Amino acid sequence: MSKGKLKDRVAVVTGAAGGLGAEAARVLASHGAKIAIIDINGEMADKMAAEICTKGGEAIAVATDISQEASVKLMVEQVVGHFGRIDILHNNAAILSNEQREGDRDVINMDVDAWDRAMAVNLRGAMLCSKYCIPEMIKLKRGSVINVASGLGAQGDLTLSAYAASKAALIMLARSIAAQYGKQGIRANALLIGLAPAENAHKSMPAEMLQIIRDNHLTPELGTPKQIADAVAFLACDESSFVTGSTLSVDGGFGSHTPSMVAMKSLFERMGSNKM
Repeated sequence: MSKGKLKDRVAVVTGAAGGLGAEAARVLASHGAKIAIIDINGEMADKMAAEICTKGGEAIAVATDISQEASVKLMVEQVVGHFGRIDILHNNAAILSNEQREGDRDVINMDVDAWDRAMAVNLRGAMLCSKYCIPEMIKLKRGSVINVASGLGAQGDLTLSAYAASKAALIMLARSIAAQYGKQGIRANALLIGLAPAENAHKSMPAEMLQIIRDNHLTPELGTPKQIADAVAFLACDESSFVTGSTLSVDGGFGSHTPSMVAMKSLFERMGSNKM
């Protein structure tokens, strides 16, 4: 996608102080968007906004607890007060800290507080940001809402039950927004993303676990934050103007094949044939 596709548009990116959100902010800025860096960590958000500005872009940071309605309402007022409009909302923020992972397990062993935190940040936060950003988009008769879902929101797994449930709900939230406001020019889609860790994340995950995940991809390697951010930019710009109410998988084919594929591939290799 060429540069300038988002010239003069304003993008609100939640959880943008680091990780996938920060990379999305960089890529959107590279296409000409003005960026509102939204994060509960105000200091890190300020640094991210400064980085974009240093590279010639326009960005502000707004420290926000997206799980709290008053905080989100104030954030939107600040963004509109500074930039005058909102064209894009990227609901990227999610809670998946080590403490959260320890409590978010299988259902029998679920820490109810961990369940509530996942719903408050991942789902309630996206709803609140949509509630207050969409009216600004309606004024422009155009806008794009992009929710970050996950493969765990479409496939059962052994742990992270609350995270998975919240991500599944984000897919339906996008479809609801698309249905409710489409005739007013608002598009809404979900990105079903696979594992695309930053380099430092590779060091925090066991090598054996990374290899299992890599083996189940249809691409040679795991994804990168830039690849996810490029998909965000596509859904944000006019090149996707006829795409709404959809779920775009950006997962290297991880969720497209049978669960037995890797084991069957190994069996066929030993047999020297794929005849059943």
